[in-house]
Amino acid sequence: MNVATSRALSSKLPWVGTTIFTVMSKLATDTGALNLSQGFPGFDCSPELVALVDQYMKTGFNQYAPMTGVPALREALARKTEQLYGVSYHPETEVTVTSGATEALFAAITAVIRPGDEAIVFEPAYDSYVPAIELNGGVPVYVTLKPPTYGVDWEEVRSKITDKTRLIVVNTPQNPIGRVWTAEDLAQLAALVHHRDIWIVSDEVYEHIRFDGRPHHSLATHPVLQERTFVCGSFGKTFHVTGWKIGYCLAPKELSVEFRKIHQYLTFSTITPVQYALADYLKNPEHYETLPAFYERKRDLFLDCLRGSRFQFQPTEGSFFQTVSYQAITDEPDYDLAIRLTKEIGVASIPVSVFYRQKNDYNILRFCFAKDDDVLREAGERLCRL
Repeated sequence: MNVATSRALSSKLPWVGTTIFTVMSKLATDTGALNLSQGFPGFDCSPELVALVDQYMKTGFNQYAPMTGVPALREALARKTEQLYGVSYHPETEVTVTSGATEALFAAITAVIRPGDEAIVFEPAYDSYVPAIELNGGVPVYVTLKPPTYGVDWEEVRSKITDKTRLIVVNTPQNPIGRVWTAEDLAQLAALVHHRDIWIVSDEVYEHIRFDGRPHHSLATHPVLQERTFVCGSFGKTFHVTGWKIGYCLAPKELSVEFRKIHQYLTFSTITPVQYALADYLKNPEHYETLPAFYERKRDLFLDCLRGSRFQFQPTEGSFFQTVSYQAITDEPDYDLAIRLTKEIGVASIPVSVFYRQKNDYNILRFCFAKDDDVLREAGERLCRL
């Protein structure tokens, strides 16, 4: 036997398996269940946007884009950010287009974290943060948010900051719980990092999906935070095109320089015709300004369909996810219940315990309501049978 081929490859992420999103979506497909688990819209994007992509493909915009992104799209992003938040990013040096927000998050974390550095993560947390931290030799330090409010205990955060703390990861609106950070949250965070060598990665992919009149407090809007923050965003959630994997990072010039050093060796550049199409599509602010009302109606429809059930819930503040408590129904582990509901009543969800390091089980499931109305009504009818 060849000695070289007999050696086992040592895993850099030995605790990582197939993501829960893949598991539940496959189970939904195999059983024919309504898939309210994975976070992707169950409807198509605007025909106008598709026509723009088609136009640029047919007119020869099919070669490499610049590493930092098509200038027209970077300019459109800078203009949009200034109009919405009153914050200026230079399109040439402070705006970078990436192949999805997950790539932007990874590049930003990689730019900051060195072996032994600590990174504060608020959990339940989206599942890409911790692997990116650990792949770079960092140590995740968890701040656990608990239902029903999932508010941040800033004294706890303060107690977990050490001389090794180099990064804090923020997500607002937060996946999976839908919490929207407040101006007070930003003020508390700024007070913690002021005069410390701590950087921030802010995942703001759901910036346009927040409800009941809540504003989005981008970390870019606070001067202390803005100068040390990589703001990561996505067109996938905003324009119903999650399969296109187009994201971006807004960061001060000094941070963008380091970010781009990583980005150029991850994907180098992102699909060219789609960037041009998005640049044109962004010229009409209505395309994203109408999104809160669009999804608020879907949230309310789904919750109206659940009001006759035994699930307990508070309307989500943001994102297109609704969490529900099933404590009045069963004491099953959330993972087991999610599997059972998929098989027995044909509705797939995500058990929220998977977003906690210690698999904290508060008897809560997450449902995605970015689906057609008929699907939401049918899912609600089935869930009311429990």
